[in-house]
Amino acid sequence: MKTVFTHSRRPRACPRYASMALFASFVIGSCLRSALVSATPLLGTELASFTVLGGSAVTNVPTSAIVGNVGVWSSGGANAITGFNSSPGVAVSDLQVTGGTVQAGTTTGSPNAMTAQQQLITAITNLGSLGPGTLEPADLTGLTLLPGVYTVPAGTTNLSGTLTLDGNGNSNAAWVFQMPSTLITSPDSVVTVVNTGAGAGVYWNVGSSATIDASTTFAGNILALDSITMGTAASEFCGRSLAETGAVTLQQNSLSGTCSGVAAGNGGLSSGLSGGLDVAKFDRVSILPYASVPEPSTLSLLVLGLIVIGFAARTRRQKPGVS
Repeated sequence: MKTVFTHSRRPRACPRYASMALFASFVIGSCLRSALVSATPLLGTELASFTVLGGSAVTNVPTSAIVGNVGVWSSGGANAITGFNSSPGVAVSDLQVTGGTVQAGTTTGSPNAMTAQQQLITAITNLGSLGPGTLEPADLTGLTLLPGVYTVPAGTTNLSGTLTLDGNGNSNAAWVFQMPSTLITSPDSVVTVVNTGAGAGVYWNVGSSATIDASTTFAGNILALDSITMGTAASEFCGRSLAETGAVTLQQNSLSGTCSGVAAGNGGLSSGLSGGLDVAKFDRVSILPYASVPEPSTLSLLVLGLIVIGFAARTRRQKPGVS
């Protein structure tokens, strides 16, 4: 009689499933890493907390709505703030200001207006290190601009209609506008930012003064060497008005350093459009690499696929061996 030996065969590895799982893991990891770009921001921590910062004074015709700190500081200056509750050297609250305080000449505590002004000087220097970039016409109306560095010459107006900033799917999109002289908009003009995400940045580096005319809907951080004047009912739901030596004048304006109130569909903008750049050292900055953040549905499908692959591999391994 023939003796038959039976045994359970050791389940073989499933290279096909393992490879697919490994690939899916790689894709998911890459997608997640693309959204997590570490950088030293152009606007220092103190400066980024100020939505309005003057170099000599801040004046306001109520009622304005500001999200973030309002402050002024200059060495030896009056550091006057009118139209808001204020007290010299002390951070105080005001009903027109949410998510921050009003700081007239504060030098202590964190944040404070003095440190913010020092960081503003550095930020303006750093923006200049990016060079002139591409020369554009004085009036940017009707243009759709991809991320980059642009020089805009002085004109009777730099925006008489709509300017579109298209991030082209880059979550870290950055636009830098070098304005050698003034920045001027016409009434009812619009700056809109599309196809980007929370890591984006928009910067207007103004060599003298900025005038944002009545009912303009603006976007981005205005860093002006001299003064900034916001016309009646002009809004800046995603950005800041920061003046190094002159005054910031407000007239029933809405400004937000956290993008509060930004239009739906603008890619989840946040942090006052203060991303997109990395400060490599004191006098030099670099533009962050492209980072594409997957749509939530795409990421969900990848995760689901990985689960299915894992289940299939497990089922195959649990099949009884062949005698």
